[in-house]
Amino acid sequence: MTVVGVAGAGVMGTGVARNLAQTGHRVVLVDTEQTALDRALETIERECRLSGLMGGPKVDAATVLAAIEPSVSAEPLAGAGIVIENITENWDRKRALYAELDRICPQETVFVVNTSAIPITTVAGATSRPERVIGVHFMNPVPMKTAVELIPGVHTSPETILRTRKLLQDMGKKPLEVKDSCGFVSNRVLMLTVNEAAFLVHEGVATAETVDDVFRSCFGHPMGPLETADLIGVDTILYSVEVLYEHYADSKYRPCPLLRQMTDAGLHGRKSGRGFYTYEQPITSTAGEHVTSGAASA
Repeated sequence: MTVVGVAGAGVMGTGVARNLAQTGHRVVLVDTEQTALDRALETIERECRLSGLMGGPKVDAATVLAAIEPSVSAEPLAGAGIVIENITENWDRKRALYAELDRICPQETVFVVNTSAIPITTVAGATSRPERVIGVHFMNPVPMKTAVELIPGVHTSPETILRTRKLLQDMGKKPLEVKDSCGFVSNRVLMLTVNEAAFLVHEGVATAETVDDVFRSCFGHPMGPLETADLIGVDTILYSVEVLYEHYADSKYRPCPLLRQMTDAGLHGRKSGRGFYTYEQPITSTAGEHVTSGAASA
């Protein structure tokens, strides 16, 4: 088995770890919090057991979990040929993590940046191996979304691109290569949409339910923008919009005050139990994942 490191056991890191383990890779899953690791393994076990019942592939949870080595120390990442980083969209925290990874990992280890908006060349500049740093923007839920954005930085080598493409293809992904630009393609569009949808609720133009219903009913979207915000994480949406606003210095990216208020209040969406909607009863989403649902809360 190929050993792949996964740094960060939040929503995205958990999905990446499961996807890797399901496709024959050994995974070192690292987080500073033991509770985050425990929660990630519980989530992976539950979703593997439910996969076949919900129309997805049958997955043996025991086999998947046996392929994942959890650790509160980053030191085991020294044995990984590729490390996929998935921590929050906070540049100070990312920069500190990459300094640690640079110290621990051999020079030939490739660093994959799973980010919503931060430019890959910025991250690469914080390491001693810019030619081995590349961006991959995974979509949530990771095991069920086949397309990813593949983003080489200015200094990313052809070998790094090939190694990353091979890993993604082994994971069952379709890499769509785009140039390095803050927000890339998906989030320069998506974050504007979600942010403006939040403004509609903030200004009292429409409820969250109505905004989402317009997108589902009029445009045929499987999920509305505010349902999507709850899935991604309201806090993650805010951090991504803030990165876009700071990078482009363009008022169109001004963060909606409601996003900031909800983030400060801990209303982060599905992962916290309440966001634009309140989540109580387990259901299956249109993507086939195990989630919770309830009445709108904003």
